[in-house]
Amino acid sequence: MNLVPDPLHPAIVHFPIVLILLGTAAAMVAACWRGGHLPRYTAVLLALGALGAWAAVETGESAGGLLATETPAVETLLDAHETWAKRTLTITIVAAVFAAGAACLGRWPRVARAAGVLTAVASLAAAYGVHQTGHRGGALVYRQGAGVRVTANGPAAAEPAAIPAKAPGARPKQGDAD
Repeated sequence: MNLVPDPLHPAIVHFPIVLILLGTAAAMVAACWRGGHLPRYTAVLLALGALGAWAAVETGESAGGLLATETPAVETLLDAHETWAKRTLTITIVAAVFAAGAACLGRWPRVARAAGVLTAVASLAAAYGVHQTGHRGGALVYRQGAGVRVTANGPAAAEPAAIPAKAPGARPKQGDAD
């Protein structure tokens, strides 16, 4: 019994999405209010989000060969998805570094506040990257059918059953000619 999903990428990508978005919300609050260890929580959320984004990029690159790119549209969309994923990873790392700085600079409140504002700005950019990456990944799956078709390397997806033109005994819809 194999407990690791195959392919791994779709199972991993949702963790960094949630962590980055939660880190962004925490960074927005921490830029204005520094109580309750919020800067530390923000740093942890963004660091875990960056780690998860790295894992998502790595599993996406290793699963990229499994995708059958038979059309130029799929290839273009896949390249854009990969580019946005790498941008999101980079921006999230920057936001996590700023957050760690904001959490460690408690002795200098003005510098810590400035680092908190930089964290909020960088994490907003990371959240935008999450949106762009997810939009392109969703288009790959739901518009192009990437990852849900039968492939030689992966598990076979169930083909949809043919739907009869008219079910026996069904009433015709208004506007149907026949």
